[in-house]
Order: sequence, then structure tokens, then C-alpha cells
Amino acid sequence: MPTALLSVYHKDGVVEFARALSSHGWSLVSTGGTARALTAAGLAVRDVETVTGFPEMLHGRVKTLHPAVHGGLLARRDLPEHMAAIAAQGIGAIDLVAVNLYPFRETASRPDVSFEDVVEQIDIGGPSMLRSAAKNHASVWAVVDPSDYPAVLEALRGGGDGAPLRRRLAEKVFAHTAAYDAAIASWFAAQRGERFPESLALTGRRVQQLRYGENPEQAAAFYAEDGRGLAALRQRGGKELSFNNLLDLEGALLAAEPFAGDACCAIVKHTTPCGIAVGANALDAYQRALACDPVSAFGSVIAFTVPVDAVAAEAISSLFVECIVAPSFTAEAVEMLGRRKNLRVLEGTAAWPADSPDVKRVRGGWLVQDRPVVSFDAAAWQVVTERAPSDAEMANLTFAWRAVASVKSNAIVLTRDRATIGIGAGQMSRVDAAFMAVHKARAAGHDPRGAGLASDAFFPFRDGVEQAADAGVTAIIQPGGSVRDQDVIAAANERGLAMVFTGRRMFRH
Repeated sequence: MPTALLSVYHKDGVVEFARALSSHGWSLVSTGGTARALTAAGLAVRDVETVTGFPEMLHGRVKTLHPAVHGGLLARRDLPEHMAAIAAQGIGAIDLVAVNLYPFRETASRPDVSFEDVVEQIDIGGPSMLRSAAKNHASVWAVVDPSDYPAVLEALRGGGDGAPLRRRLAEKVFAHTAAYDAAIASWFAAQRGERFPESLALTGRRVQQLRYGENPEQAAAFYAEDGRGLAALRQRGGKELSFNNLLDLEGALLAAEPFAGDACCAIVKHTTPCGIAVGANALDAYQRALACDPVSAFGSVIAFTVPVDAVAAEAISSLFVECIVAPSFTAEAVEMLGRRKNLRVLEGTAAWPADSPDVKRVRGGWLVQDRPVVSFDAAAWQVVTERAPSDAEMANLTFAWRAVASVKSNAIVLTRDRATIGIGAGQMSRVDAAFMAVHKARAAGHDPRGAGLASDAFFPFRDGVEQAADAGVTAIIQPGGSVRDQDVIAAANERGLAMVFTGRRMFRH
């Protein structure tokens, strides 16, 4: 008679699974709460103590860590000496293990949880049994995910050896325990304030097999950590998201994030904004953002910080848009946007903890850094020119500094009245970025005169300031820090510009 050992924290489906195993002639062994649940359901269950001959001890820390369990799991059925060895010790073979682990992540994420309470949720026996079963997957079923119960039962009913499925289940076990251990290691590092531990484990769960990557010849998939961030968005309509859609969604949310307290719209193309604006409502913000560069907005991704209603949805429907993301949509807006079959509609905030690292892939490794800062301390800014900005100019500069944070370097942003009017992004020289911002503004019918300008890094030469002044820009905000700062400041003074140094660079590569 084959034997199954069931010991699960999350008990969804375990009674039904156990009942089906029992009906197929399996003997059931279990522990603690799982044994009580199965017994209450009328199933015949042996407590694991009857297998080990040893009582559970240390408040449950030790109950399955015993040769009678691991010998029964690890013995190779194809080696007579293995089977003779366990028989000599009175150990019976265990043919299936169904285990899911203590909720370490959930416990560690609770506010005000004690160090001791988190440590107690580090599962020891569960991972040990799973790893033993998975190592001996040629003979043992290792089930870590309740969603796999039906597939296991179907394979058992089929009468075959089930080897391909057992191999996939073993792979799943090792991926699961690796992620579990990675979460524990990361938590310990965080407890001592270590942002960059000596060993970094990056784990994620595949949430989507993508049609292709950045280009059709590149295979790709989307992995997410704990279902947060983009994986937490709810798709309300449209085609399946693509690799580039997801990248652009990240760019759009990044652009809108600094304006979370306002009705903001960010329009993004190829991960960099082509329009950002704050308005009285979603429609007003959208129209003002679109006005920055309506040509580039074709095929864009749009993010809102406020709910989208039918009026805003109707306006957006007149433009070809790949994706739109907002905290929520009215039913009328969803219906209206749904008429555009190719438009992906995403609902949610894609919240992401501020202390989570930003990770970029390079060949052979990863670059890990703190997430970009999306709050700005204007009290630390310094007016460096003879003329200080007026209240209206300072409002333009404050908006511009928030906006430039999401634009690809080298980045120059022109703003007026809480909206971008020209964006120069991804240029190899800063003077070219300034030229592009002015060119884009004029191409869209905007007059750069009186605009505020933000630069994501210092001006290395005075030519960028002179170009901005020639276009009519009256105030500039930039980090400062160039060896030629005094020459740049002098250029601003000669043209009557106001200039503010922030002391903080905002590169986005």
C-alpha cells in the first residue's frame, strides 16, 4: 500500500486530495493541524509520531526531522541495498509528500511584527521533506502547490509511472524553496540595515509567457515578485500585454508617480515621456499632456493618477493608444475603451515598496540600486543667479524637476502652467537635448518664451543655457556640480535668467 505524508499550512483542497488518495488505496500520514482536519473529515490518518516512534517536541520545531521520514523518502526503489537498509530499520517507504510552508513572507510583511515571531515562521521540516522527496522524484511525488493536486490524481488514475510530471513537480519544489530561503536571507539583511548584502538572491514567479521580447526573434516571459507592482494590475480589456507594453507601463507609472497628489496624466513612448501634465481632472490632464507632443503620442502608453471617467475615455478613444493605466475606471469608461479591441486597459496603482531595489540586467550579472527618488526637497535648493525666480517661474521649475526624473538622459524638459511643452530625451549631448526640447515645443505649436527648463544633470558648458535663452526660456533648474558652474551661471546672468541648483542629479539610463 503506497503511503502519502500530508503536512500543509494552507489547507485549501487538502481534504479532497486526501480523500481521493485514500479511495485509491493510499495510506495517509499527517501532522498537527493537517491531521486534525483530515480526521474531522472522517479519514483514517496515522499521526507522524506513529511513524517516527518519537514525540513532537520543541513546540513543533521537531516532528518530521527523523530517519523514519527521510529514509522513507530518500530510499531508491531501484537499489535493493537501499530497500534492505530501510527494512532492517523498520522504515516504510513514503511515496508522496504534500507540503506547503509556514507563511514567512506574510508574517515578515506585517507592521510591528516582532523579530521572534518572524523567526518562528521559518519552516525547517517542510523544506527538508520537500527537498528529500524532490531529490528522489524518480519514485516519490513532491507536491508543494495545491493547484497541482488534480494533475497528480489524474496521473495516478491513469496508471502510468507519471515520471514527467514528477520531474516537473521536483523542479517546482526547488524553485519554491530557493525563493523561500531568498526571502529569509533578504529579511535578515534588512534587519541590520544592509541594502546590498554579500549574496543577492533574485526570485520571481512567472506570471506571463510573452509572445516575444523587444523584437519578434527574442523569446521572453514576465516574472514578478510576490504579485506586486505591474503584476498587481487588473486588466479590464484589450489584447494580452507585450514585453514592450510592460516596459512602457513602468515608464508611464514612473512619470506619473511624483504627481500622486494631483490629477496627473503621463503619456509615454518607448519608456520616456512625450507629455506630462496636471489638470483639474483626468480629461484636463490628458488634453494638456497630449498637447506637448501629439505626434509622438500615437501608439503611446498613458498613466493617470486619478480615476478615468467616460468623458476622459471618449477623448482617449480618438487616439491610437497601446495601453492605459489608472487607479480605477467607471463602468462607462471600461465599456467605451473596450470598443478599441487592441487597447489594453489596466486598473490599479502598481504599488511598490519604496525600499525595494531597482535592478538592471547586464551581461553576466545585475546592477542593483535604490529606487529613483520621487519626492523633492525644495528647501535644499539654491538660487545661484543674480535674479531669483518669480513665484510663477518657481512653480514651473518645481513641476519641471518632477517631470525630468522620468525622462531618459540626457534630458531637458520645458514646462509652463504645470504641463510639459517640450521634451528633449536620450541625446548624447546636453546642448542637443536642449535644442530638441525647443524644437519639439515649437513643432507642437508652443512658444518657449517664458517657459521653465529642467536639466537632469549639470550643464557642462554655457552653450546649453545660451540656447535656452535664445528660445525665450526665463528660468532653469539643474543639479549643478560642473567644474564650469561659474561660467554657466555667468551665462544665465548675462541673459537675465533665474537659475536654481538642486544638488541632486536625476539620470535615467
